[in-house]
Amino acid sequence: MRFFKGLFNKVEQIFVSRRKVDEEFFEELEESMIAADIGMATTMKLVEDLKYGAKKDRITDSEEIKERLKAAIRDILLRDGATVGLREDGEAPLVYLFVGVNGVGKTTTIAKLAARYKKQGKKVIMAAADTFRAAAIDQLEIWADRVGVDIVKHRPGADPAAVVFDAVSAAKARGAHVVLADTAGRLHNKTNLMEELRKIGRTVVKANGRDADELILVLDATTGQNAVNQARDFSEAVPLTGISLSKMDSTAKGGIIVTVKDELNVPVKLVTVGEKVDDLEDFDARVFVDGLFAE
Repeated sequence: MRFFKGLFNKVEQIFVSRRKVDEEFFEELEESMIAADIGMATTMKLVEDLKYGAKKDRITDSEEIKERLKAAIRDILLRDGATVGLREDGEAPLVYLFVGVNGVGKTTTIAKLAARYKKQGKKVIMAAADTFRAAAIDQLEIWADRVGVDIVKHRPGADPAAVVFDAVSAAKARGAHVVLADTAGRLHNKTNLMEELRKIGRTVVKANGRDADELILVLDATTGQNAVNQARDFSEAVPLTGISLSKMDSTAKGGIIVTVKDELNVPVKLVTVGEKVDDLEDFDARVFVDGLFAE
């Protein structure tokens, strides 16, 4: 997971000189963590725990504080046994629903995942369930052609749940391994959007006999706290199973991963790290933490 290296550069700089562990040290650490997109509540909790531990155990070496911070972040990310990658052990067809606001990278995330499965020899069907934007259907169709997978689509304005039902039915008929469903990022208001997503979820149960195997929220990692707010809205409305972070490259600060898991307890499962079709990686919390403070 090459892109994690050095994401917390500003935080790492606090520890470089093995400086004295005092109130000024913790104030600078707090500021750097917030600047790295770790939310205020999570930052305050982590720093207070570090301060308490430093006083209790009479820690004077900032390097030991760094190791404790890494361990605390690892504990957050691994809370409730967070696993690596998507759930892939169910009976075919697996159905993955992708949700999120417009512009965060849902379609390209789906395309990259489709390319991964195609490379593995699996048969994939894309479902163009964002029927409220003709451009969204067109974009997904372009990606389907480029990657070389099937797509199920209806006319613009059609019932999104009907698209998903037909895609699952097609997957069964054609012996496909997985259905990747794109969904709308915006309707007339948030209430309408969330109800539409719930309806799609019920349709998956009707078509496939069980809930969607994954309900993945796609977030733009470069938008910081705004992405956390989006995650909160979606998690209150639909049963998210995981998060995929797009644009997790040199422009992202990394802390959003910690904040989302701490505040919402929804695991990050995928990250896109570039523009190429194979720039999609499973998120591994242990590898992430090991590389977080690397130079």
